[in-house]
Amino acid sequence: MLKEKIKSLASAYKEEVIANRRHLHANPELSYKEFQTAKFVKEKLEQIGIQNLESKADTGWTALIEGRNPSKKIIALRADMDALPIVEANEVPYKSQNPGVMHACGHDAHTASLLGAAKILHEVRDQFEGTIKLLFQPGEEVAPGGASFMIRDGALENPRPSGIIGQHVMPYIPAGKVGFRQGIYMASADELYLTVKGKGGHGAMPETLIDPVLIASHLIVALQQVVSRAASPKIPSVLSFGRVEALGATNVIPNEVKIQGTFRTLNEDWRAAAHQKMQQIAHGLVEGMGGKLDFEIRKGYPFLQNDPELTARATDAAKEYLGEENVIDLDIWMAAEDFAYYSQEISGCFYRLGTRNEAKGIVSGVHTPTFDIEEDALEIGAGLMAWLAVSELQKA
Repeated sequence: MLKEKIKSLASAYKEEVIANRRHLHANPELSYKEFQTAKFVKEKLEQIGIQNLESKADTGWTALIEGRNPSKKIIALRADMDALPIVEANEVPYKSQNPGVMHACGHDAHTASLLGAAKILHEVRDQFEGTIKLLFQPGEEVAPGGASFMIRDGALENPRPSGIIGQHVMPYIPAGKVGFRQGIYMASADELYLTVKGKGGHGAMPETLIDPVLIASHLIVALQQVVSRAASPKIPSVLSFGRVEALGATNVIPNEVKIQGTFRTLNEDWRAAAHQKMQQIAHGLVEGMGGKLDFEIRKGYPFLQNDPELTARATDAAKEYLGEENVIDLDIWMAAEDFAYYSQEISGCFYRLGTRNEAKGIVSGVHTPTFDIEEDALEIGAGLMAWLAVSELQKA
């Protein structure tokens, strides 16, 4: 009966959840600058009747919804709140009013869904035992990740949850469906910053120069052997360079070339070994060609691992709520998520909410100017989060 009550409330609050999402979408804020977003979340939680808010990581919040026997078991639910530096191309009533900033990764939907789940859970709090801890976090998009600051500020303490559940939109899954994966799911992510230094000059006099453009060209190719030859084929790895800056001209060789890239993998031991291997190859090649190299590796999020037991229980609960045909198995995903920090501390389950609707043309991927969601999915976004939390509390 509690499941049906949650479904009924999710349906009743659907339009409110959509309205909250549209407000957030129209007023996006960049990572660690979510000041108005945090204010909005606080006001909405207080309107629900949730008063025990605690500020974390400057613009984040935690809050508690206590059922009967609140210390019996604690489970956490998490949403992220930051947007991206993207100019929105959608012409919709809720288009971003903050030029150059856009909710292009669905964090507006995550926050609205958790606010909806909070309203549902607060209303049915006398029908479950235990406590649900809400985490609204800043800065998921920018390393070192707002989750790390939430943990630093005690978001997982007083009380400490036994596990944490997070939801993320997925534009490749049709609205109405959700996806789960046990075990390793998402990759670590490190940023690479290289500066190849040579001796520039006239392009017609190469014998007098140390050409950093040529060196950089060899370097980009050579570093690929870290993935193709040094990595075990059993460990997925990605090494990509997305920015090369050589500010010369047709007949001008610059003094230096800057390169930026990303390295991602699903194994922490190999990750550390790969860092050393990249440094070794890069310095050896550049110095062997007469240049000098500055190579900075900014270590980002760890890989994300879903606790098999918690995720299995959540998957079963989702099948109860939506029907088995609407719950799919996910493959590994080489993108990164700072939810991984939580999953390194306590049992975690990070799942996907389908938001695709081809009939409406809602098909764009995340981090694109045309990204949007099928808003009907928000009824599931709020209701399923509430049901997963309650279902987990019932499994002591």
